[in-house]
Amino acid sequence: SVIVPFYNEEAIAEKLYGRIVRVMRHVGEPYEMVFVNDGSRDRTGQVLEAVALADERVVFVDLRRNFGQTTALQAGFDQARGEVLIAMDGDLQHDPYEIPLFIKKIDEGYDIASGWRVRRGDNWLMRRLPSRIANKLLAKVSGVALHDFGTTFKAYRREVLEGVRLYGDMHRFVPAVCARLGARICEVPIKNVRRRAGKSNYGIGRTFRVALDILTLRFITAYLTRPLHFFGKWGLVSLALGLGILLYGLIRKLAAWSTFSLFVEHGPLMMLGGILVIASLLLLATGLMGELMMRIYFESSPARTYAVRRVVRKDSADEPPAPGEGA
Repeated sequence: SVIVPFYNEEAIAEKLYGRIVRVMRHVGEPYEMVFVNDGSRDRTGQVLEAVALADERVVFVDLRRNFGQTTALQAGFDQARGEVLIAMDGDLQHDPYEIPLFIKKIDEGYDIASGWRVRRGDNWLMRRLPSRIANKLLAKVSGVALHDFGTTFKAYRREVLEGVRLYGDMHRFVPAVCARLGARICEVPIKNVRRRAGKSNYGIGRTFRVALDILTLRFITAYLTRPLHFFGKWGLVSLALGLGILLYGLIRKLAAWSTFSLFVEHGPLMMLGGILVIASLLLLATGLMGELMMRIYFESSPARTYAVRRVVRKDSADEPPAPGEGA
């Protein structure tokens, strides 16, 4: 299944469809295309609908409004029926003729093949430099050695996406989330084709969300099933600092009870100590609530904290007879 989200791409949607068809003919496997119209304001929806009516291999998903790329991809994944899911952008910056490279890696046994834009044609200062810094930080935080988290061009084995739901900008973090469950991941060098039609939907403003993305990724990969370890760690640090400051003030007051005025000499410091103690209690309470919510989530939904590659079990009916017994 080739899943493509579109947003205001009427000028190139049909061209992309034609290229996917030509390349998939050479692949020689049964395939389908899932085209998702993410609330486009131009005629993209009409173009895609016409393509779907003319070709039974095309599934057209028309969203009621613009929900964003991640949600559009999730809608495509939900409709896809293939054993291998290939996601790519609908702006022709991803070359469909590179799809066989991803399929080859999946056939080699990898669970996820992630695109790597080795030589990018974007502006160096506004796009490439922030992207390089962000990717290094994301790789460090997640523990997944990818050079390019940002590209949508990826291939997934269907089973690794079962139980994974995409929210926000999470489509960039799917390899990291699946790596936590033991998915085998590789990179596929791809071209970064310059956009020749339409207008890019991304700009420099996207880079300001990197800090929040890094925090989100760290929490998902390291603390999803133990949120108290995340909040509790900082809560205990805050509690230790706050109690240390208050204990220092108490000792100073006891040593010079009649001459030392605690809140006159060290009023701001004592206020800081009290604030740190209160903050520690809030962090610990947040961690405890997170633990309860996590347990409720996993116990009330099909989601699991583990992923099984396969189960091998010898049927008891096939067991050989014990020594001395007849067959």
